[in-house]
Amino acid sequence: MLLAHHQEHRGIMKFGFKIRTRGGMVVDNLLIPGRDQADAEKKLMQIYRYCEILEAKPVQQRMQEETMDVDGIISLISRQDREPR
Repeated sequence: MLLAHHQEHRGIMKFGFKIRTRGGMVVDNLLIPGRDQADAEKKLMQIYRYCEILEAKPVQQRMQEETMDVDGIISLISRQDREPR
């Protein structure tokens, strides 16, 4: 029980994949979420059956760069208001 609780707090990571579909097409930069790489690969294989994984890597998430808080939005708006038009 303690182990399962600890894993829940680790959160979901994203993994980047480059695959070859069963039709031979190469698909790059597929982002699949998972608890770990094995979980992400399992999900990938459910979506792209019989694909060949050519490359797999964890993707770093920079939450602060991707999302902006209310203060950041207000700051951005106020800077735009001060710029000459």
